[in-house]
Amino acid sequence: MDTLKKFELMQKIVRELEDLQHSQQAIIQKIGKIEVDNIELGDKRLDKDLTDMHQRVSDNLDTIVGILDYFADKTQNFGDKNNVDALKEQQAINAVSGK
Repeated sequence: MDTLKKFELMQKIVRELEDLQHSQQAIIQKIGKIEVDNIELGDKRLDKDLTDMHQRVSDNLDTIVGILDYFADKTQNFGDKNNVDALKEQQAINAVSGK
């Protein structure tokens, strides 16, 4: 795999991790809303299960954030090390000149 394609794939993975992070945050918010509604209702099973679910999803979110931070830094460093901006410029020049 050439350097530019590898960088683009790394960027795609970063975007997918960001999307996953947002999804997990939305799930935590939804669980929280149900927990608030259950305060008034007082269902013991919902209270126990939702608390457990909230913790597991929160733990997953922490893991995702850690992976995202790591991989975003790795992607940026790869781009800087391999001068991908210059590679993109050269690719655009080649496309225009038909090379």
